[in-house]
Amino acid sequence: MAIFALGINHRTASLEIREKVAFAPEQMAEALQHASEVAQVDEVAILSTCNRTEIYVANGEPESVLDWLAEYHNLSRLALDGCCYIYQKEDAVRHMMKVASGLDSMILGEPQILGQLKSAYAVARDAGKVSTHLNQLFQQAFSIAKRVRTETAIGQNPVSVAYAAVNLSQQIFSDLRDVHALLIGAGETIELVARHLLEKQVGGITVANRTLSRAQDLAHQFGAQAILLSEIPEFLPRADMVISSTASQLPILGKGAVESALKQRKHKPVFMVDIAVPRDIEPEVATLGDVYLYTVDDLQEVILENMRSRENAANKAEEIIEEGVSAWQSQLQALDVVDTIRAFRSSVEDTRDLEIEKALALLHSGQDPEAVLKSLARNLTNKLMHTPTTRLKQAGEEGRTEHIHLAHDLFGLSKQDDSDSKK
Repeated sequence: MAIFALGINHRTASLEIREKVAFAPEQMAEALQHASEVAQVDEVAILSTCNRTEIYVANGEPESVLDWLAEYHNLSRLALDGCCYIYQKEDAVRHMMKVASGLDSMILGEPQILGQLKSAYAVARDAGKVSTHLNQLFQQAFSIAKRVRTETAIGQNPVSVAYAAVNLSQQIFSDLRDVHALLIGAGETIELVARHLLEKQVGGITVANRTLSRAQDLAHQFGAQAILLSEIPEFLPRADMVISSTASQLPILGKGAVESALKQRKHKPVFMVDIAVPRDIEPEVATLGDVYLYTVDDLQEVILENMRSRENAANKAEEIIEEGVSAWQSQLQALDVVDTIRAFRSSVEDTRDLEIEKALALLHSGQDPEAVLKSLARNLTNKLMHTPTTRLKQAGEEGRTEHIHLAHDLFGLSKQDDSDSKK
């Protein structure tokens, strides 16, 4: 069975090209059907994310699928040839397992891709475009990804500034459920910080921004409170955690404002992370007691160390993936054997049914039952022996001794059986 993976990703193509070959969720079922008909493939699934579009196929031709992809998105083949990759057979299996495990992601070990791959599988299955071979491949990839997650540290350490900031807070607060976080800014980094805080079940979030409407938009997503930057001094005494990331050219939080808030808090500790460049929080704030202030440089050290940790974990993950590829090969061979066994059984049963019909006809005509039974056994034996015997004689005449040895193994014959047959 010819299996291959064809795709374009963040390493091979610009965002402009990736946008052009992306599939919207609502068009996926129709695209799968179209690919099956036009590219003439038996099984097909499509993974489409912001960083990659990949097509997984069982029994088809890569060139036909690439032609279909270009045609479907109204692109020239030339536009895709320079940024498209094709993996076949074991390489395709290995690639899919790396994708599922996060080893092929922009951020090494990121977990979202596994969920996206599972969704791609579910859509293709519901569309009737996944059968025996792709189903086996996807299930094996999911199993290997789970092993990589549980047996390595590939996804345990933060590698984004936002996640590193939230993760660092847990060294100060053992339980975030009693913590109120003040987030200064309303850009992508702060949005990601808010998302991670919610995952950690933070007690509450307040978003402060220069533009109140933007703060309100972000606050609405996360069930948070929105305030203006000018309201920070009034709110600061209630903040156990402050994470700031704005584009301001001047500091937003000074030593005096923080010192005043600490007095009102009766010196209850405050965790602060300044992700902004230039800095939003005056460096002198770090000299205050009961303040734990970290800058983006501090986080970068954490991130670099964690990236090294993930790279070490990736080596172990590669070993697990190789085991997965071997397991897939064994399963594929087992499927081939099943088809052979099914065909052999069908042939034997046809022969049996034909001889039974003959025997029954003889019985109905009044023939002696014992003679009919002996004739049935003899005819059935001769019919079943005919093809193997003919093939073995031919193998012997042609000196193909490996076939003789295979017959011994296949039929469980001993050397004594062979000696007896030559007498």
